[in-house]
Amino acid sequence: MARLSLDELTAEWQRYLNRFDELTREQTAALAIRHRQELAGHFYAAMLQHGEAATLLSHDEVKNRLNSSMQKWISMLYSSQQSTEIQTLIAHQHKIGEVHARIDVPVHLVLHGARLLKERLIELIREQLPTQHRPAAASYAAALIDLAMEVMSQAYAASHERRSRAEEGYRLFAVTQNMASEKEKQRAALLNWENQLMFDHAMGLTAEQLPRLRSSEFGLWFRHKGAHGFEGAVETGLILDAMTHIDEVLLPLFALPQTADAQHTPMQLLRDLREQSKGIAHHLGLLFEQNNELESGRDTLTRLLNRKFLSVVLSRQISYARQAGSSFAVLSIDLDHFKRINDTYGHEAGDLVLQQFASMLLNQSRAGDYLFRMGGEEFLVIMVDVNDQNARRAAEKFRRLAAAEVFRLPQEATLHVTASLGLAMFTGHPDYQQLLRRADAALYEAKHSGRNRLIVAAD
Repeated sequence: MARLSLDELTAEWQRYLNRFDELTREQTAALAIRHRQELAGHFYAAMLQHGEAATLLSHDEVKNRLNSSMQKWISMLYSSQQSTEIQTLIAHQHKIGEVHARIDVPVHLVLHGARLLKERLIELIREQLPTQHRPAAASYAAALIDLAMEVMSQAYAASHERRSRAEEGYRLFAVTQNMASEKEKQRAALLNWENQLMFDHAMGLTAEQLPRLRSSEFGLWFRHKGAHGFEGAVETGLILDAMTHIDEVLLPLFALPQTADAQHTPMQLLRDLREQSKGIAHHLGLLFEQNNELESGRDTLTRLLNRKFLSVVLSRQISYARQAGSSFAVLSIDLDHFKRINDTYGHEAGDLVLQQFASMLLNQSRAGDYLFRMGGEEFLVIMVDVNDQNARRAAEKFRRLAAAEVFRLPQEATLHVTASLGLAMFTGHPDYQQLLRRADAALYEAKHSGRNRLIVAAD
């Protein structure tokens, strides 16, 4: 079925309003607005008791933000009568539907919440309105909520469809374009972890000090990129299981005192670790052989990711962080006075600066991090598995390195460039747009308070 335009939706909404007399509309609106606080409270109290909904909500979110938003939504729904008001109302339902899709709220939960709201509002109508007015008011109250859900669902479906296409494209792309190069790079990273482990053990480090595979360059890459790129393959699960076995079973055994138990001697543990590592390398090789067709999603100039997969990456990072109890950060970067470079030295020189800056970011970031060129001289880094202190340190390192870099231009000219940065830590909010807005606001503050500085967004 073709989606209705805004004018068609407005006309449809107006036809529903015209089915009810003015007194019914006024009585229902007055009652809903008068009890909007109670209705919102009833809605969220019930949702917080719902197991699936409770994982998406918190009492603090409800208290500080969502309750007041629901009250405004109720007032807006029943007070909008004119065409311009209805158009604004419909646009608002579209926005809500898109947000629900973006944060992956199941549509059945949205419909469940609408049913709760209708039931309580109809109860209030039966309690407080004259008997002869109750049937029409109840029908009207339910009709408007149903209309709002219809518009939300239309926007939800369209947004979810776009996201699904992007998810599939990213699944194919996630590993990298150059499969042969990435294969060797990750095999080397796995071997580096193994060699470091052997060295640290020989140097007498304790079991707690031995390097965990999940935190290594290979571990970060596989957990945040490879596992998604190879999603669905048996080997993916085998590698994740082997990593868990190494980190949570084998490495802690080094803390046990040496005994006659042949299974727990340091030598046997090292052999077991070696076998697990060889198994991971074998499964990794099979995965790369099975996946040699990838969709392009790189910026042609810098070879960083472009915007195409930003929403997918952020959605997955939020889901991962909420499930694992970890955190991550978004760093927005803007090269200072870049227009002057193009104006003074030409666009070829500007392109060289962008390429060199992108190369610096790649060389100084970790395998699990994501680097995007957002357009022009704007870049974005998603730092995985970091706390506030580590994210600040990494961001400040990028700023210092940019300022110290000698950028080489045509005709043997050189140039120094600075960067302004805005950092935002993931706070648990399910909508990635909120995280991006915080990082952008911090970047804006950095650029308008002197440039060549890092500003960290408030929680």
